[in-house]
Amino acid sequence: MKQTTTENPQLRHLQTLAKLMDNQFRIPGTDFRFGIDAIIGLIPGVGDLTTFGISGFMLFIMAKNGASGFVLARMILNVLIDTIVGSIPLFGDLFDFAYKSNTKNVRLMQEHYLQGRHRGGAWKVVVPVMLLFLVICAGVLWLVYKLLALVYHLFQ
Repeated sequence: MKQTTTENPQLRHLQTLAKLMDNQFRIPGTDFRFGIDAIIGLIPGVGDLTTFGISGFMLFIMAKNGASGFVLARMILNVLIDTIVGSIPLFGDLFDFAYKSNTKNVRLMQEHYLQGRHRGGAWKVVVPVMLLFLVICAGVLWLVYKLLALVYHLFQ
């Protein structure tokens, strides 16, 4: 018998978290929705790292619940796009309001469950990619630190 994502409490919580991160708020008079991902992302460096951590947690739960390596690779790509482009000053902040990686990932997991292919694990894909992702984030933070230090010394 196929289990749906709504029957799994952990995945139901992920649906709620994805809505909070990507679609919780609506601009009155429009259909445009955004979540706390876009708001937290306004904090330089720390905001992007925080939203990356939340997205990484969501990926971990999806992997634990049997997402295949292929589906997880697509999810990781969504998170990478969101984090890397979202870390670009100004443009990245606007991008965060439109690109909803958590919602896309929950939708991918729902489709995966509906197809009944959620029995495998994906640790061989997830661990190396997440480690690479952490290295990239650390590099971005180091570059931001160096840039801020340079600006500070220029105006001192």
